[in-house]
Amino acid sequence: MRLPFLFVLGTVMIDAMGIGLVLPIMPQLIVEVQGGSLANAAIWGGVLSTAFATMQFLFGPVLGNLSDAYGRRTVLLVSLFVMALDYVVMAVAGSIWLLLLGRIVGGITAATHSTAAAFMADVSKPEEKAANFGLLGAAFGLGFVLGPLMGGLLGEFGTRAPFWAAAGLSAIGCLVGMLVMPETVTDENRRPFRWRRANPVGSLQAISALPGIRPLLGVYFLYSISIYVYPAIWSYFTLERFGWSPQMIGLSLAVYGLGMAAVQGGLIRPATKYLGERKTIVWGMGIEIFSFMLLAFLTSGTLALLLIPITALGAVVTPALQAMMSKATPDSQQGELQGVLAALHALAMIISPLVMTSVFAEFIRSGAPIYLPGAPFLLALMLMLGGFVLFLRPRPETP
Repeated sequence: MRLPFLFVLGTVMIDAMGIGLVLPIMPQLIVEVQGGSLANAAIWGGVLSTAFATMQFLFGPVLGNLSDAYGRRTVLLVSLFVMALDYVVMAVAGSIWLLLLGRIVGGITAATHSTAAAFMADVSKPEEKAANFGLLGAAFGLGFVLGPLMGGLLGEFGTRAPFWAAAGLSAIGCLVGMLVMPETVTDENRRPFRWRRANPVGSLQAISALPGIRPLLGVYFLYSISIYVYPAIWSYFTLERFGWSPQMIGLSLAVYGLGMAAVQGGLIRPATKYLGERKTIVWGMGIEIFSFMLLAFLTSGTLALLLIPITALGAVVTPALQAMMSKATPDSQQGELQGVLAALHALAMIISPLVMTSVFAEFIRSGAPIYLPGAPFLLALMLMLGGFVLFLRPRPETP
């Protein structure tokens, strides 16, 4: 299983790289195909990002359910193939509408995290699930770091070069998968595909009906919204509060991404082994609460940099939560569960930037009741506290 394992991790990394690879050139590309000002390009950039996240929200459960019915291998290979074609289309797109269509299709094909996680659940022993889900998080974090770096370098060769690179990576991934990826869905754990459950609402209802799952889904959603305060406002916050340059902002985000990858790829295994999943989640959320409190009132950029590795320790929460829910879910619904989690994650990606940036703008504007660039971190702290209390609430033992 080593090669298939690496293929799945590589697929998740390619998905994450594809998201970040195009970010450095997107403003110039939009101006190139649409004309107008940078401000207009920023508006269209927001539309493209929202479209991508919305498709992930809608299609995470669809792909998860499809993988329960037709197999993880089929879903992953088809998604990589279509993703490669989509990047080719975006590489030659001459209109903003074709770019929008490309991001819509890209959001669908990149919604395979649920299928990758379902594969991990299929091949992992119960005590290995948290560590293996952590490896998925590490692969995503590494892709999140490498994508913008590669996109910035390739952007020197033109605004289309990153798309050709992403198409090549996706095509290579598809070919490798055809050679090494087995199918882990068998007649014993196969579940028929039904459209009424292959949507966020239907899947959520089905998974929430499982004993003990509903409060954990609530914790996962609150955690996801609060943790997305970092990508949502970090660039604006550090510029306003510390006067950081774009290079420093990019470096700090890379350090955070590498920290998350190290924690989810390495620390999660001993943490869950010695603390158990429940205590690991408690400690991780406690670290995030502490970090949010400091960042809300911090005025030193040096201290903010030093805090980043500590903040990254909180990344143990996601794989530990995934493991707890996976253990409480039948084998035939692993894809459906991961699809629900992917949808909740995508919904958090839609909500958090809108809310956090609005709060930030309100507290730095002229005439604000109090000048507090770190106000979004206080909101994130309150959301995290809500999830913390929900997680600690006593739950009746299930038979």
